[in-house]
Amino acid sequence: MKATPAMKALTAAPTEALNGQARVPGDKSISHRALMFGALSLGETRVSGLLEGEDVLSTAAALKKLGAEIERGADGTWSIWGRGLGALKEPDDVLDLGNSGTSARLLSGILASHPIVSVITGDASLRKRPMGRVTVPLGQMGAQFISRSGGRLPMTVVGSDSLLPISYELPVASAQVKSAILLAGLNTAGETEVIEPVATRDHTERMLKAFGAAITIEESTKGRHIRLLGQPELRACPVEVPADPSSAAFPLVAAALLEGSEVLLPDVAMNPARTGLIVTLKEMGADIALERERDVAGEPLADLRVRGGRLRGVSVPAGRAASMIDEYPVLFVAAACAQGRSHFAGLEELRVKESDRLAVMAEGLRACGVSLTEERNSLTVEGPGKRPKGGARIATHLDHRIAMSFLVLGLAAEKPVTVDDAGPIQTSFPGFVELMGGLGAKIAQGEEA
Repeated sequence: MKATPAMKALTAAPTEALNGQARVPGDKSISHRALMFGALSLGETRVSGLLEGEDVLSTAAALKKLGAEIERGADGTWSIWGRGLGALKEPDDVLDLGNSGTSARLLSGILASHPIVSVITGDASLRKRPMGRVTVPLGQMGAQFISRSGGRLPMTVVGSDSLLPISYELPVASAQVKSAILLAGLNTAGETEVIEPVATRDHTERMLKAFGAAITIEESTKGRHIRLLGQPELRACPVEVPADPSSAAFPLVAAALLEGSEVLLPDVAMNPARTGLIVTLKEMGADIALERERDVAGEPLADLRVRGGRLRGVSVPAGRAASMIDEYPVLFVAAACAQGRSHFAGLEELRVKESDRLAVMAEGLRACGVSLTEERNSLTVEGPGKRPKGGARIATHLDHRIAMSFLVLGLAAEKPVTVDDAGPIQTSFPGFVELMGGLGAKIAQGEEA
């Protein structure tokens, strides 16, 4: 994915307060899965609120190459006419998934259970990310993978329609690995089981039920057992995509940091496996209220009202990491403005995201005058209880969440903060600058704008 020249560098300047209401884009995790399940089902799946960021559009483009018919209506509703379970066709070209690790890992599971040969690749960032955590269990089921050293893309997938079901205990908490195995198990005779010692986001399980799959979930001393009976007939199902809590994190934290702010973020997904950031911010003293709590298509939603104030340092347990793994970068920004020490443990997964988010955030925060200690799997931030210095130019390493996190820091710092490449923001949060500007944020194109 290439950044457009107009979006390359952005600068955020100190801002007094944010006020207003804004709906952030649709949830990325649910959007990916809605397209994939629609492609594997019979009939028309209609999806409203789909995130139209580059990551999700990469999934749609790949599924089209695999034979699914996908169209966007004039009203913004997407229609997917699937080919049915196990009926995807061999693509004529390489499947380029851009910057999307979710697309690469989940599609690997789908492709593994089809008797076709396909090649998947991505941009420079995605080609660095490890795929072995997915290909190992899928290989145990009978699929074959040919990749670069370290299990990196480009990767050839040699699928089979006669995979064997497995019982697999996740060595690391990963919703993507869990989902890849379950997606492969869909077209595999018998019962596929995934055991996760720590619960991760369960959008795949919820959507499997909605589309008619036979899935059961039980708890034991080992953790959470998800069992899927293979080869069901998936039925097309309408999907309403809620606002993405990982995207809501940026205006949420910005408003919480700026005294005098009051911001309403409607329709945000409140899946219990995704609310770690809100729990932590409340522990830090943030004034966040959940309004109009409700369920839509099996997913809990709420409107989030946040008011600005002073935050205090907090110690976050490692067990909470899975529920806010994508929100840590902007949470580190909150800690950099809070009063007192904040300690974050269990961060090893941050090393293998779009960038090494732990190292990149630590480097950028230091450049903005923040005192911290980075260790292999943890970060300790010494919050000054006031605006940090800022005034740095940050290398984003093609990582959308790094870019948005440091723009939030620029709003709450003494001096402007510039990010070198804002193009990747389009992968998950199209319209980010406009939305934040509508709330009063001072973000402009260029260096020290």
